[in-house]
Amino acid sequence: MVVLAIVVGVCVLLLIAGLLAPRLSRRLQRGTDRTLGFGAWISHHAPGKLGRWLARPWQLSRRAADRSAETGREGRRELKDATDTD
Repeated sequence: MVVLAIVVGVCVLLLIAGLLAPRLSRRLQRGTDRTLGFGAWISHHAPGKLGRWLARPWQLSRRAADRSAETGREGRRELKDATDTD
């Protein structure tokens, strides 16, 4: 439960960073990718299907964080485009 709350918090942080500071969000995203990728890499060393099964939550968390950061940056682009056309 605690890990899920942390991942959701990181996703929200990346979304807000993507909206407010797109360049900074890329740095935060890289740090998150590195951390979650390391967790997946470590858990993938377990033998056989167990390794793939243990790495899966890390990979899904990484994908969710990447999507939320990209969504924030897309929202920033759309806001910028909306204000430029007026």
